[in-house]
Amino acid sequence: MDQAEQLRNIIKKENTPQRPKARIITITSGKGGVGKSNVAINLAIQFRKMGQKVIILDADFGLANIEIMFGTVPKHNLCDLIYQGKNIKEIITWGPMGVGFISGGSGISGMYNLSRDYLVYIIVNLAELDAIADTIIVDTGAGISNAVMEFLVASGEVILVTTPEPTSITDSYSLLKALNQYPRFSRENTAIKVVSNRVSSAEEGEQLFHKLNAVVARYLKLPLTYLGAIPQDQLLARSVMQQSPVSLQYPAARSVHAFETIAQELTGREGTPVVPPRGMAAFFSHIITGRKLEKSPQT
Repeated sequence: MDQAEQLRNIIKKENTPQRPKARIITITSGKGGVGKSNVAINLAIQFRKMGQKVIILDADFGLANIEIMFGTVPKHNLCDLIYQGKNIKEIITWGPMGVGFISGGSGISGMYNLSRDYLVYIIVNLAELDAIADTIIVDTGAGISNAVMEFLVASGEVILVTTPEPTSITDSYSLLKALNQYPRFSRENTAIKVVSNRVSSAEEGEQLFHKLNAVVARYLKLPLTYLGAIPQDQLLARSVMQQSPVSLQYPAARSVHAFETIAQELTGREGTPVVPPRGMAAFFSHIITGRKLEKSPQT
């Protein structure tokens, strides 16, 4: 049995009706510095306030934005699951309001070179997250690297964070263009949603979305959904300096109201369809299969 077939059997087992599957939301941006990690953390806090169990996977390799904003240092990361024999529960760091956090480190990129037995072990462990969390938020790196693209094509639900800066708009379009051309990307099975960040007003946020959407619709034919706008907020900037999510530090802040509205939109309360959950086994198996397994000789 080859590796790809082995993982397909795992997914089939994990997708039995009685097993829970977590909702995977992947948050990305065309360039760095647009507030992507802030969106990930504060949406996680808002989901927790709604009673959901939430885990953030920090897949922004080389940076530690999530742990810095949480004001906590994880004892373990995904590398410890892969190479040190830790189980999935041991590598979760619990942050404010009981939001779980997993540092990806270089662990995910290292998965492509593992043996079949190791891959099976990793996928089975990651699948346990479906029983721990209702929603898993994946915070990717910025830009159009292969690592970022692999996360986006594996996710059925993508949130693109952009700002009014011309470079941010241009880079957002470049990311969508790269995604549209990437092997195995399925526009039919992927919902792409846009958040306008650091805007002066709700009107500016809508204008920013329409500007991006017009170009994307004309040249890429990709459907985009507008989630809403997050205003420029000094209290949000202050909370970052204090290493505490603004949703907890300043719950009456304008940006917090925006995060609440977007979280409600994502739960379907405002008519936005909720994408059926895929679960972590399918998510990571899709990534590994695309990068390695389909190219491997049968064993």
